Amino acid sequence: MSSVLKATKREGFKNSDLTELRNAGKLPAVVYGYKVENTAISVDEIDLVKTIREVGRNGIIELDIEGNKQKVVLSDYQSDFLKDEIIHADFLAVNMSEELTVDVAVHVVGEAAGAKEGGVVQTVLHELSISAKPNDIPEAFEVDVTELEIGGSFSVEELRSKYDVTINHEDDETIVSVLAPRTEEEIEELEEEAGAGEAGAEDAEGEESTEESEGESETAEEKA
Repeated sequence: MSSVLKATKREGFKNSDLTELRNAGKLPAVVYGYKVENTAISVDEIDLVKTIREVGRNGIIELDIEGNKQKVVLSDYQSDFLKDEIIHADFLAVNMSEELTVDVAVHVVGEAAGAKEGGVVQTVLHELSISAKPNDIPEAFEVDVTELEIGGSFSVEELRSKYDVTINHEDDETIVSVLAPRTEEEIEELEEEAGAGEAGAEDAEGEESTEESEGESETAEEKA
Protein backbone atom coordinates (compact mmCIF):
# COMPACT_ATOMS: atom_id res chain seq x y z
CA MET A 1 0.00 0.00 0.00
CA SER A 2 1.27 3.48 -0.86
CA SER A 3 -0.04 6.95 -0.23
CA VAL A 4 0.73 10.25 -1.97
CA LEU A 5 2.55 12.93 -0.01
CA LYS A 6 3.12 16.30 -1.63
CA ALA A 7 6.49 18.02 -1.16
CA THR A 8 8.13 21.27 -2.22
CA LYS A 9 11.81 21.98 -2.88
CA ARG A 10 13.36 24.35 -0.37
CA GLU A 11 16.37 26.66 -0.53
CA GLY A 12 16.56 28.32 2.88
CA PHE A 13 18.86 26.56 5.34
CA LYS A 14 19.36 29.17 8.07
CA ASN A 15 17.80 28.63 11.50
CA SER A 16 15.48 31.55 10.82
CA ASP A 17 14.33 29.90 7.57
CA LEU A 18 13.65 26.59 9.35
CA THR A 19 11.78 28.35 12.16
CA GLU A 20 9.61 30.20 9.64
CA LEU A 21 8.95 26.92 7.83
CA ARG A 22 7.87 25.11 10.99
CA ASN A 23 5.71 28.05 12.08
CA ALA A 24 3.85 27.62 8.79
CA GLY A 25 3.10 23.97 9.64
CA LYS A 26 5.79 22.60 7.32
CA LEU A 27 8.66 20.20 8.06
CA PRO A 28 12.16 20.40 6.60
CA ALA A 29 13.15 17.11 5.00
CA VAL A 30 15.54 15.51 2.53
CA VAL A 31 15.08 12.83 -0.10
CA TYR A 32 17.91 10.68 -1.49
CA GLY A 33 18.55 7.20 -2.86
CA TYR A 34 17.55 5.32 -6.02
CA LYS A 35 17.81 7.57 -9.11
CA VAL A 36 17.38 10.67 -6.95
CA GLU A 37 19.91 13.38 -6.16
CA ASN A 38 20.01 14.53 -2.55
CA THR A 39 17.26 17.14 -2.47
CA ALA A 40 16.13 19.42 0.34
CA ILE A 41 12.33 19.52 0.53
CA SER A 42 9.50 20.47 2.85
CA VAL A 43 6.28 18.59 3.57
CA ASP A 44 3.12 19.42 5.45
CA GLU A 45 3.46 18.14 9.04
CA ILE A 46 -0.17 17.03 9.36
CA ASP A 47 -0.09 15.29 5.97
CA LEU A 48 3.07 13.39 6.95
CA VAL A 49 1.54 12.14 10.21
CA LYS A 50 -1.61 11.03 8.36
CA THR A 51 0.48 9.27 5.72
CA ILE A 52 2.52 7.35 8.31
CA ARG A 53 -0.70 6.24 9.99
CA GLU A 54 -2.07 5.05 6.64
CA VAL A 55 0.94 3.09 5.36
CA GLY A 56 2.79 2.28 8.58
CA ARG A 57 6.33 3.11 9.68
CA ASN A 58 7.95 1.13 6.82
CA GLY A 59 5.22 1.61 4.22
CA ILE A 60 5.73 2.87 0.69
CA ILE A 61 5.02 6.57 0.15
CA GLU A 62 4.59 8.17 -3.27
CA LEU A 63 6.43 11.43 -2.76
CA ASP A 64 5.19 14.09 -5.18
CA ILE A 65 7.88 16.77 -5.47
CA GLU A 66 6.27 19.48 -7.54
CA GLY A 67 4.91 16.92 -10.01
CA ASN A 68 7.91 14.57 -9.95
CA LYS A 69 6.77 11.38 -8.20
CA GLN A 70 9.06 8.86 -6.54
CA LYS A 71 8.48 5.78 -4.38
CA VAL A 72 10.10 6.35 -0.99
CA VAL A 73 10.14 5.08 2.58
CA LEU A 74 10.58 7.15 5.71
CA SER A 75 14.16 6.15 6.54
CA ASP A 76 14.58 8.36 9.61
CA TYR A 77 13.07 11.27 11.48
CA GLN A 78 13.91 13.54 14.40
CA SER A 79 11.40 14.43 17.10
CA ASP A 80 11.04 17.08 19.76
CA PHE A 81 10.03 14.86 22.67
CA LEU A 82 8.97 17.80 24.84
CA LYS A 83 6.53 19.03 22.20
CA ASP A 84 5.74 15.52 20.91
CA GLU A 85 6.21 16.48 17.28
CA ILE A 86 8.39 15.59 14.29
CA ILE A 87 10.93 18.29 13.41
CA HIS A 88 12.79 16.71 10.45
CA ALA A 89 12.34 13.75 8.10
CA ASP A 90 14.59 11.72 5.78
CA PHE A 91 13.05 9.91 2.80
CA LEU A 92 14.84 7.10 0.97
CA ALA A 93 13.90 6.60 -2.69
CA VAL A 94 13.64 2.86 -3.35
CA ASN A 95 13.85 0.38 -6.19
CA MET A 96 10.72 -1.73 -5.78
CA SER A 97 12.48 -4.84 -7.16
CA GLU A 98 15.39 -4.73 -4.70
CA GLU A 99 15.45 -5.72 -1.04
CA LEU A 100 15.76 -3.22 1.80
CA THR A 101 17.09 -3.85 5.29
CA VAL A 102 14.82 -2.27 7.90
CA ASP A 103 13.73 -2.70 11.51
CA VAL A 104 10.18 -3.95 12.09
CA ALA A 105 8.39 -3.64 15.43
CA VAL A 106 7.28 -6.68 17.43
CA HIS A 107 3.69 -6.63 18.74
CA VAL A 108 2.93 -9.10 21.52
CA VAL A 109 -0.71 -10.26 21.39
CA GLY A 110 -2.81 -12.45 23.66
CA GLU A 111 -2.60 -13.17 27.38
CA ALA A 112 0.03 -15.76 28.27
CA ALA A 113 -1.17 -18.81 30.18
CA GLY A 114 1.77 -18.30 32.52
CA ALA A 115 0.74 -14.73 33.25
CA LYS A 116 -2.55 -16.00 34.65
CA GLU A 117 -0.50 -17.99 37.17
CA GLY A 118 1.53 -14.97 38.24
CA GLY A 119 4.28 -15.14 35.63
CA VAL A 120 5.78 -12.02 34.08
CA VAL A 121 5.79 -11.57 30.29
CA GLN A 122 9.12 -10.09 29.19
CA THR A 123 9.69 -8.82 25.65
CA VAL A 124 13.38 -9.25 24.87
CA LEU A 125 13.37 -8.03 21.25
CA HIS A 126 11.07 -5.08 20.61
CA GLU A 127 11.98 -4.96 16.91
CA LEU A 128 13.66 -7.23 14.37
CA SER A 129 16.02 -6.44 11.51
CA ILE A 130 14.77 -7.89 8.22
CA SER A 131 15.58 -7.83 4.51
CA ALA A 132 12.71 -7.79 2.00
CA LYS A 133 11.39 -6.06 -1.08
CA PRO A 134 9.53 -2.85 -0.21
CA ASN A 135 6.06 -4.26 -0.83
CA ASP A 136 6.79 -7.34 1.29
CA ILE A 137 7.82 -5.48 4.45
CA PRO A 138 5.28 -6.19 7.22
CA GLU A 139 3.99 -3.30 9.29
CA ALA A 140 4.78 -5.32 12.44
CA PHE A 141 5.47 -8.86 13.61
CA GLU A 142 2.66 -10.30 15.72
CA VAL A 143 3.78 -12.77 18.38
CA ASP A 144 0.92 -14.67 20.03
CA VAL A 145 1.88 -15.61 23.59
CA THR A 146 -1.45 -17.19 24.56
CA GLU A 147 -0.01 -20.68 25.01
CA LEU A 148 3.20 -19.68 26.78
CA GLU A 149 3.51 -21.18 30.26
CA ILE A 150 5.87 -19.99 32.99
CA GLY A 151 9.40 -20.66 31.76
CA GLY A 152 8.24 -20.76 28.14
CA SER A 153 9.57 -18.54 25.35
CA PHE A 154 9.00 -17.62 21.70
CA SER A 155 12.12 -17.63 19.48
CA VAL A 156 13.05 -16.15 16.11
CA GLU A 157 12.95 -19.64 14.59
CA GLU A 158 9.24 -19.95 15.38
CA LEU A 159 8.54 -16.69 13.55
CA ARG A 160 10.38 -17.47 10.31
CA SER A 161 7.75 -19.78 8.84
CA LYS A 162 4.99 -17.21 9.35
CA TYR A 163 6.56 -14.39 7.30
CA ASP A 164 8.09 -14.53 3.82
CA VAL A 165 11.02 -12.24 4.63
CA THR A 166 14.63 -12.70 5.70
CA ILE A 167 14.95 -12.15 9.44
CA ASN A 168 18.51 -11.08 10.24
CA HIS A 169 18.72 -12.80 13.63
CA GLU A 170 19.85 -16.18 14.94
CA ASP A 171 17.15 -18.86 15.28
CA ASP A 172 17.71 -19.31 19.01
CA GLU A 173 17.30 -15.63 19.90
CA THR A 174 14.38 -15.14 22.28
CA ILE A 175 11.73 -12.62 21.30
CA VAL A 176 9.48 -12.94 24.34
CA SER A 177 9.43 -15.16 27.43
CA VAL A 178 7.37 -15.72 30.57
CA LEU A 179 9.37 -15.45 33.76
CA ALA A 180 8.45 -17.06 37.07
CA PRO A 181 7.25 -14.57 39.71
CA ARG A 182 9.88 -13.62 42.28
CA THR A 183 9.63 -15.28 45.67
CA GLU A 184 9.45 -13.26 48.89
CA GLU A 185 13.03 -14.33 49.65
CA GLU A 186 14.26 -12.98 46.30
CA ILE A 187 12.43 -9.69 46.84
CA GLU A 188 13.95 -9.36 50.33
CA GLU A 189 17.42 -10.07 48.92
CA LEU A 190 16.98 -7.39 46.24
CA GLU A 191 15.82 -4.88 48.85
CA GLU A 192 18.78 -5.74 51.09
CA GLU A 193 21.22 -5.34 48.18
CA ALA A 194 19.65 -1.99 47.28
CA GLY A 195 19.87 -0.87 50.92
CA ALA A 196 23.48 -1.97 51.19
CA GLY A 197 24.31 -0.10 48.00
CA GLU A 198 22.75 3.12 49.30
CA ALA A 199 24.53 2.76 52.64
CA GLY A 200 27.85 2.18 50.86
CA ALA A 201 27.32 5.28 48.75
CA GLU A 202 26.54 7.36 51.86
CA ASP A 203 29.67 6.02 53.64
CA ALA A 204 31.79 6.85 50.61
CA GLU A 205 30.37 10.40 50.53
CA GLY A 206 31.05 10.73 54.26
CA GLU A 207 34.66 9.62 53.83
CA GLU A 208 35.16 12.07 50.98
CA SER A 209 33.73 14.91 53.11
CA THR A 210 36.02 13.96 56.00
CA GLU A 211 39.06 13.86 53.73
CA GLU A 212 38.15 17.25 52.26
CA SER A 213 37.73 18.74 55.76
CA GLU A 214 41.07 17.32 56.88
CA GLY A 215 42.72 18.68 53.75
CA GLU A 216 41.23 22.13 54.36
CA SER A 217 42.43 22.05 58.00
CA GLU A 218 45.97 21.10 56.95
CA THR A 219 45.98 23.92 54.38
CA ALA A 220 44.81 26.40 57.02
CA GLU A 221 47.56 25.24 59.43
CA GLU A 222 50.21 25.59 56.71
CA LYS A 223 49.07 29.14 55.97
CA ALA A 224 49.13 29.98 59.70
